This record gives sequence, structure tokens and C-alpha cells, in this order.
Amino acid sequence: MDLKSLEYYVVVAKELNISRAARLLNISQPPLSSRMKQLEEELETTLFIRSKTGLSLTPSGAVLYRRARQILELTQHTREELLNLEASLSGDLRIGTVEGRAPFLLARYVAGFRDEFPQVTYTIRTGGSDEILDQLRHHLIDIAVIAAPFDLEQLDGIALGKQPWVAIIPRQHPLAAKEGETIDLAELADEPLIVPERPSRVRAIDHWFSSLGLTPAFLCRTSNYLNALALAEQNAGICIFPQSTYTPNPHVVTKLITNPPKIAEYFLVWPKDAILSELSEAFRDYVQDFIDEDRLHSDRFRTREQEFEIPKEADLL
Repeated sequence: MDLKSLEYYVVVAKELNISRAARLLNISQPPLSSRMKQLEEELETTLFIRSKTGLSLTPSGAVLYRRARQILELTQHTREELLNLEASLSGDLRIGTVEGRAPFLLARYVAGFRDEFPQVTYTIRTGGSDEILDQLRHHLIDIAVIAAPFDLEQLDGIALGKQPWVAIIPRQHPLAAKEGETIDLAELADEPLIVPERPSRVRAIDHWFSSLGLTPAFLCRTSNYLNALALAEQNAGICIFPQSTYTPNPHVVTKLITNPPKIAEYFLVWPKDAILSELSEAFRDYVQDFIDEDRLHSDRFRTREQEFEIPKEADLL
């Protein structure tokens, strides 16, 4: 199963038409058909269902289509890394990040790293924890920012910081008019809640309420912070997320959840068994130095918006 066969297969699987795929690949149809049959024989499986109207993928064909694209992307990234190996630090750093607070943390490190290495470019992918960790396992990204907990046996990491859990309340909601910057967890029990999609997060939030003898009313589970914020803007419900945004929003009010408070902790992670590229190692080392030297509170990186102070009694959620 060589790379050229996979390149041909990806085009055929996408087009589901041998003639059209042959034109795109600038080869004749018979050799392409023959190559697809040889690939099926080599893998000892049927990749296509052939009919008079064209092709469709079998379940095996769909798996190979997904994996082939990943292999080709990794191959291209490896070629670029090798070409840049003898040059000054450059290349494309592929970073994954979960939704919520993580992109705002990551932005500081990227901005500072860019000051030192202006030739580096970035591909940043955002998604749910399971999606990001799957991409990390399959080497589709080099390094990732995720929220605890994570598998300590599989991943190494650097602690980036902690943030309190907050309620993002529609401006017109009565709770938004409540005096003060805090809100008791019990006050949210009867509200339609918009929460992170990660199953472990949902369970943790449910346990958070049940510790007070309460049952939360989940309206929506989403891995996308912007989806949650949009729903809150429209008074669809109240978001429970780690404090996330530095952008003032006139349509919502953010309050620190207390009694009891909880925190989220973020980490920069990479696979323990991975040999990091020179670029990934440089970025990891930069982040560690950034934290050790407390650059976060320097003029270059100080935030413009007030952040909630984390209560001393807050536990990890």
C-alpha cells in the first residue's frame, strides 16, 4: 500500500466516479481502475460498491478514506519538517485546543513565540476534548491545550493555569440584575443550562449540583463556546463554563459561581511516546519559560479585562 495508491484512492473515494477521478489525476481510466482493484486485493477487502450509476464506499472503504487522508497529511507535514531542518527555526506548528478558555491562553503563547520566531506559521484546530486527543494520538497535530483531567499514562504536560467556573446569564434574565459578581450554585438549579459536551464534564456538573441535593436541568451540551454564548445572548438558557472571554458582550452578564466554587485547569500536552519535532520542542520550552518567568503579568501580555479571583476553597471540577 504505497503513497501513490493512497493519493489515487482519496481522489476516487471523493469523486465516486473513475472517469472523473482519472481526469483530475491526469491519467487514463484503465490503469486507475486496475490500481483500485490491486489495492482491494492487497488489503483483502472490498472498498467500493460498483453499479451502473457509479461507485459508493463500503464501510471498509470509508475507514480507508479517512485514514488515507490522515496519512497523506502527515506525510506532507514530515516533508516540510525535513526541508526546514537545516534552516532557521521555521515551519508550520500544528496546535489543537479545546473550546472555552483554552484559545485565549494559547493566543498569548503564540503571540510571544512569534516575537522570537517570526518565520513560524501555525495551524490551530479547535474542538471537543475527545476530538483533539484523537488528532494528537494520530499525529495530526503536534501539541495541544486541553482541560484536566487527562490520561497521565499516555500524555506529558505543562500546567498552564486555573480558571473559575462562571455563569453566563442573558442580560434580560432576572438573575443578571442580582447585585454582586457572584451567584450561588443553588440559584441555577431550576434554570435551563448550557454546558460543555464532554461526558466527564456533564457528569462532574451533575455531581456538583447533587452534592447540594439538587438536579440540574440541562438544555444543551456543546463543545463550542461560541454556540453556548449565542444561546445565552438569545435568552435560551444560562451557560456554565470556565471563565473564557476577554471580549465585552453587552447581551450577557458573567457571574462567578460560588457555594461551592469550582475551577478548571488547563495543560499543554503531548504524547509520552512521541519524538517531538524541533519546532514543537521549542514551543514547549517557550511555554515553560513563559510560566516560570511569570510573563503573563508583564505589559506585553496583561489582559485588558478584569478576571475573577479564584476562591481559595475552590476544587477542581
